[in-house]
Amino acid sequence: MPEPYDDGAIAGTGAGGAMDLAASEAITLEKTPGGPLGTGPSEKPRSLWSDAWRDLRRNPVFIISGLVILFLVVISLWPSLIADGNPLQCDLAKAQEGSQPGHPFGYNGQGCDVYTRTVYGARTSVTVGVCTTVGVALFGSFVGGLAGFFGGGWDALLSRVTDIFFGIPVVLGGLVFLSVVTSATVWPVIGFMILLGWPQIARIARGSVITAKQNDYVQAARALGASNSRMLLRHIAPNAVAPVIVVATIALGTYIALEATLSYLGVGLKPPTVSWGIDISAASQYIRNAPHMLLWPAGALAVTVLAFIMLGDAVRDALDPKLR
Repeated sequence: MPEPYDDGAIAGTGAGGAMDLAASEAITLEKTPGGPLGTGPSEKPRSLWSDAWRDLRRNPVFIISGLVILFLVVISLWPSLIADGNPLQCDLAKAQEGSQPGHPFGYNGQGCDVYTRTVYGARTSVTVGVCTTVGVALFGSFVGGLAGFFGGGWDALLSRVTDIFFGIPVVLGGLVFLSVVTSATVWPVIGFMILLGWPQIARIARGSVITAKQNDYVQAARALGASNSRMLLRHIAPNAVAPVIVVATIALGTYIALEATLSYLGVGLKPPTVSWGIDISAASQYIRNAPHMLLWPAGALAVTVLAFIMLGDAVRDALDPKLR
């Protein structure tokens, strides 16, 4: 009579156990100083995640980008820490004026403080980027994971649906979809970007699940009677999530840039929402007479996007076993 299924019966299974197995095979155990080879106590094998975290802590690119992102998150949550003004309070008498004491970035075309609007604009951009990335990662991983795990007709159907959404140009789709939206909140923009952004994550997740489900520990779990949901959640998902995390981290900066692009074109966020894209759009007609109006929000946008891309590159290098 076959034994009932037990996670502990599978070497290297469990939430991350397979990664422990893969990492332990790749690690050469160190001997103690002066001890004969194989007799001294050895280091405890590290998992892929602990190995990656150790590499990230030593990577200056990760440290610099992480500090920039941490600063952006802090000012997004508490912008009044470094800007005590009101981003919607304007004085037309000071329109297009340059830097002044207490107003280092000058004023925009409506007489609003550029510094205050740049600081408060971080909240909108970070909110859009994070919410879009979470939504895209969850929905794309769900669709791609199902397609890769079940295969056959499910794979063919979901892959064709993914191809259809891949064929929709993002900017053109935004011009059509968002042009009929009258809401001034960030949610229509987030929903639109999730709608057209999930196919990339779905393809990554599908390929990663197909690779993971062919490993021996998954076949052992299947032979011991594990259900599909248990195999997918306990044995496959923890070992297939790394590529999704890397792509999602890099894409977060892209979503922030896309929101600014759509707002610049007039179909994204709308006043009175404070957004870097809105300010860049308003300042573009004054670029010759008052370039400071464009310089600061555009610079903040560029630094933010670059920080997330650098963070994603660092995470990719740490999680990719081929680069070790």
